[in-house]
Amino acid sequence: MLETGTLRAAHEREQLILFVGAGVSQPLGLPPWSELINHMARQLGFAPEEYRQYGSPLALAEYFRLQHGNIGPLRSWMDRQWHAPDMSVAESRVHELIVRGNFKIIYTTNYDRWLEIAFEHHRREFVKVVSVADLARIRRDVTQIVKFHGDFENDDSIVLDETSYFRRLDFESPLDIKLRADVLGRSVLFIGYSLADVNIRYLFYRLSRLWKASQSDVLQPPSYIFLPVRNPVQQAVLAQWGIETISPDGADDASTALARLLEAVIGETP
Repeated sequence: MLETGTLRAAHEREQLILFVGAGVSQPLGLPPWSELINHMARQLGFAPEEYRQYGSPLALAEYFRLQHGNIGPLRSWMDRQWHAPDMSVAESRVHELIVRGNFKIIYTTNYDRWLEIAFEHHRREFVKVVSVADLARIRRDVTQIVKFHGDFENDDSIVLDETSYFRRLDFESPLDIKLRADVLGRSVLFIGYSLADVNIRYLFYRLSRLWKASQSDVLQPPSYIFLPVRNPVQQAVLAQWGIETISPDGADDASTALARLLEAVIGETP
């Protein structure tokens, strides 16, 4: 694993923002994204193999919304599948470390409630931020969980189809403005993300641009992304945007390697 001293120092100063992606929740047993596409196909009367050929996941979700008038039925199905009774966060070392860490601001692009459930399980207070109305409830002494792509409790907040995705690319919503303010002067650690997701890559690019536009004469604090497998191409591409890659040296599985990283960052031993 790369040297984590800088990350640990930023964490101790409360200057490290955690950005949590789907890969953090998947070990709990969440269905793969392909199952969502299969479900949409079946609901619309298509064979899943046929439906997937008609466009990107965003376009397919957009078509589903157009046919149903809203994403409510899809959101309800996802909520049930993503929070099945046999799933539990109790044994997740990664979730435990996220809760125990000194992360005052946690952003997530996940719709699920597993971060919130983890905080409740470990009896730690938090404030969930989904819309502008939630900003008034923020307290400095309580961790913020910012649902950057929405939350199952609010259909209008969910970024799932092309229209909502394109609105997100505008980077002008209240949560976007909050993100711009939060990242200035702070490092960001991205965990649970696949670099095949162009959405997160665009986020990296925009954050780099925002920093340079706001603080052109000040060095940008380094930000980091955990990648289970070393990738020299991605390392070079992300470095130009001020993001360093962190990958395990050994043969640990992704969850174990991520847990080791978080232990080093927050200064906790197994």
